Amino acid sequence: MRMDYGAHLPLIDFGDGSYTLSRLQSYAAAARDLGFRYLAATDHLIFPKPWLDGPTALAAALAESGDMTLATTVALPAIRGPFAFAKTASTLDQLSGGRLLVAVGPGSSPLDYHVVGIPFEERWKRLEESVQVLRALWNPGGPSFSGRFYSTDGAELLPAPLQPRGPPIWIGSWGSPIGLRRVAHLADGWLASAYNTTPERFAQALKKLRETLAAEGKDAAAFPNGLGTTWTFISDDADEAERVLRDIVAALVRRPPDELRDSILVGTREQCRGRLRAYRDAGVQRLLIWPVRDDLRQLQIFMQIAEGV
Repeated sequence: MRMDYGAHLPLIDFGDGSYTLSRLQSYAAAARDLGFRYLAATDHLIFPKPWLDGPTALAAALAESGDMTLATTVALPAIRGPFAFAKTASTLDQLSGGRLLVAVGPGSSPLDYHVVGIPFEERWKRLEESVQVLRALWNPGGPSFSGRFYSTDGAELLPAPLQPRGPPIWIGSWGSPIGLRRVAHLADGWLASAYNTTPERFAQALKKLRETLAAEGKDAAAFPNGLGTTWTFISDDADEAERVLRDIVAALVRRPPDELRDSILVGTREQCRGRLRAYRDAGVQRLLIWPVRDDLRQLQIFMQIAEGV
């Protein structure tokens, strides 16, 4: 099975502090020219490291994105407010010529919810309602939605997205049974998280998702998936790769390095090529990398090793 590849925009300050428009645009242009099919941005309000706003960064890189699909991976509509996010996404879809894919999730940070005054324990129910709000707002003239937290009664969002009925909506899930049921019931696709899975666990979750889709009468074979936040640093120096794994990635996500070693693309060329093959064989259709150092060079090296997969 063939995999398509995407690149997360460099939104996090890993120590170089270079937040410039030219950097975002150069990165997008490099990804475009190297053959990446997706340009992605992840969402946080509050984070231990400086983090650019995801939708704003996608808009800033739009002129250099070519025909790549723009993706939010994931956006937090419950934090941003589903109406405001619907407007932002609709605008991105219009300006990109209908190239937006919206992946959403609840987020994992209680602080994000605290600063916007929403109880953290409401995150999943608010996410579920947010998906239904997006669908209602992106379908002018269609049925409205009214739930516990949100209602679109009397609301009309114009201009509507360029894509009929709006961009496809994927839901991010680490692969729990309840999360996969939510994906099967509400979403147009599934986005997994590389640093929260392994090729083996992904394959098991994909099998369960397809069983759940079939039980709902949906075409499991046609249901798309992807793997995001694949932290990436590929080096010919194994010691250097180990330092990046330990000092940058493991420190960022607050995990022991051994929990990440078989999940992400930090290692030698042969190690990372092997992990790519394992994810391909597990059924991953789209894999989104996130270089943590020397990002333009890492885009090039990744595509070099991907040619052998």
